[in-house]
Amino acid sequence: MSLPPLRPLSNDVSVAGQLDASAMAELARAGFKSVINNRPDHEGGPDQPTNASIQSAAISAGLAYAYLPVNPAVQSADEVAQFRALVETLPKPIAAFCRTGTRCGKLFQAAQLA
Repeated sequence: MSLPPLRPLSNDVSVAGQLDASAMAELARAGFKSVINNRPDHEGGPDQPTNASIQSAAISAGLAYAYLPVNPAVQSADEVAQFRALVETLPKPIAAFCRTGTRCGKLFQAAQLA
């Protein structure tokens, strides 16, 4: 898989739509150091890659990895705080992904205001 378009939100954080296990090595080659998965397992049905498969590939590629599944419609204050903590502590640059990248962008924006 080639990487889907990554949208930079800052110098340290970019967002993307669904990534799969094969994208982890591509992210590492592109210079990313960490990945945040904001998409709950099976949200898109049984063909969606699972967190476990993506995490394993990320670790094999030398990336730090965090799983913070959030609802696409509503992100709680606690989830925003958790996202902010991940952005502050994970090695940078960070690629965050969900179905389209939109909820990652919402989390990032809310974390900047928190």
